[in-house]
Amino acid sequence: MVMQTPVTRPANAQFSSGPCAKNPDFSLDKLSDAPLGRSHRASVGKAKLKAAIDGTREVLGIPADYRIGIVPGSDTGAVEMAMWSLLGQRPVEMLAWESFGEGWVTDAVKQLKLDATVRKADYGQIVDLKTVDFDKDVVFTWNGTTSGVRVPNGDAIPATRAGLTICDATSAAFAMDLPWDKLDVVTFSWQKVLGGEAAHGMLVLSPRAVERLESYTPAWPMPKVFRLTAKGKLNEGIFVGETINTPSMLAVEDYLVALDWARSVGGLKGLIARADANTAVISDFVASHGWIDFLAADPAIRSNTSVCLKFTDDRIKDGEAFAKAVAKRLEKEGVAYDIGAYRDAPPGLRIWCGGTVQTSDIQALMPWLDWAFNAEIAAQ
Repeated sequence: MVMQTPVTRPANAQFSSGPCAKNPDFSLDKLSDAPLGRSHRASVGKAKLKAAIDGTREVLGIPADYRIGIVPGSDTGAVEMAMWSLLGQRPVEMLAWESFGEGWVTDAVKQLKLDATVRKADYGQIVDLKTVDFDKDVVFTWNGTTSGVRVPNGDAIPATRAGLTICDATSAAFAMDLPWDKLDVVTFSWQKVLGGEAAHGMLVLSPRAVERLESYTPAWPMPKVFRLTAKGKLNEGIFVGETINTPSMLAVEDYLVALDWARSVGGLKGLIARADANTAVISDFVASHGWIDFLAADPAIRSNTSVCLKFTDDRIKDGEAFAKAVAKRLEKEGVAYDIGAYRDAPPGLRIWCGGTVQTSDIQALMPWLDWAFNAEIAAQ
């Protein structure tokens, strides 16, 4: 079948799952207030960092008694900091349903050498959360960025748990309604849902997590960039903008601009609605095209940010080569960049649908998917 090349192109072809598209109103001149060349410890630097923390609390609705800190190493650094600082005091369960969760399992078992219970699910699936013992410390991703699955809600997490819940929420924060009372540690990074710049992570701690930090000292050496306490007490400075190492004030300014944009579209509710609308366009497309499907079969656990798709047509001879060819063809046309499946994931496509992506661009992309699929079928 030879299809006519679509006429309408996405205005913005950036559908990468990280770093993600900048918000539609972004321009470099909006960063002109960044205090470049100034110390982050000067009053102007501290004020910017404090504004980033306060804005995060406001937009996400984080409880007043939760600490929020800006830490090095993006989301990875924030997760590692939490694991190295908090784990080892009690038994641990590690949950994994995609590559990043697998990475946290490796760190807990092989680096920290914890005798952890490990629960895994295949790509497109999720573990049965009802079987998890939350009297242990539990480490998990809320949204599987490389598998397109998410935790549907926090119902399985008991309010009266003995353990801590440590949640990597980097593709969920600002796109999903996180149940803060069920989460003791939450991490994410600026370059995901708000399309900020990379290298900085956010670490959110509940009072229970703070209590653990102040009452437990891990058996292993603690690198400087992981140290959250001093003389047995929480380093409160981290949670008012006194970062452990030097942050990029340009990246901080960019995050502040992103937070302002988030407010302008209705805050968290508006961001969730935008992501849901984007995902709905793909869902309608999948429902009307028999050669493509979601990697996650269960709609209840499908991500509304990192939407992962698989090709199901029997005519496809080599699934991995076919998926790469489709992604390459779309990139060559300039209509979709960086939408190939993650390297460890099953062959397919991954389209970012977070709130910074315009629904009109997702709509414009769908005919191009149809065109590229049929062109590659004909080229086999």
